Amino acid sequence: MLAIIGGTGLTQLDNLNITKRLIVRTPYGEPSQPLIFGEIAGREVIFLARHGNGHTIPPHEVNYRANISALHLQGVTEIAAIATVGGIHPDLAAGVIAIPHQIIDYTYGRKNTFHDGITQPVKHIDFTDPYCPNLRAKWQQAALAAGESVINHGTYAATQGPRLETAAEINRLERDGATMVGMTGMPEAALARELGISYATICPVANYAAGRGDSLHGIKYEEVIANLNQTMVRVRNIIAQLVKQNGFKKTVND
Repeated sequence: MLAIIGGTGLTQLDNLNITKRLIVRTPYGEPSQPLIFGEIAGREVIFLARHGNGHTIPPHEVNYRANISALHLQGVTEIAAIATVGGIHPDLAAGVIAIPHQIIDYTYGRKNTFHDGITQPVKHIDFTDPYCPNLRAKWQQAALAAGESVINHGTYAATQGPRLETAAEINRLERDGATMVGMTGMPEAALARELGISYATICPVANYAAGRGDSLHGIKYEEVIANLNQTMVRVRNIIAQLVKQNGFKKTVND
């Protein structure tokens, strides 16, 4: 079973034929919203809005463990995530779509493992390649099928939020090797790895990061939203192809 996790700008899928909504309770609390079951191109998929249906949950307060656990309890084996970013590299202007292959975690204080407490043994997962190569390839194939251009690499810097970064902080991230910056990439990717779920993300660029390009002297939120709304139309097309092209379970009516 495939799950789609939507981020900023993608709190619902317009092309999803909803079949049911399910409230799931996990040992870690409730996920951001009831899980939405439905079909895209005649194939089954589960959708979850990371920030809740009304985009009311800030990045540092998302219950990542409940979200991933709820999907796992429903038999999800692959998670295709959408995470909006700011572009640090000059190639990552607003409207570009990237599929990162690496991540650097700058977050703090988030519940970032299922294996904590005296009743749980410590688990050291291999995180050399944080995103599943097979699922990354499926994102790339879906973009090609949709006729959409994407950048097939990049290093995602996961910051704490909810504020945006200073220009000096972006300079630091660039020196560290980051090419884009967002607030939700971790611990989502690591938690999926702990449960053996294939995970990869696609990143629509909403704006240049602070101190870069047309964000040199500040970031205009209104322009960010306008750019994101346009880019998400293309992201939805890619998602439809991802579900259609890559062999996920068909429904009985397919």
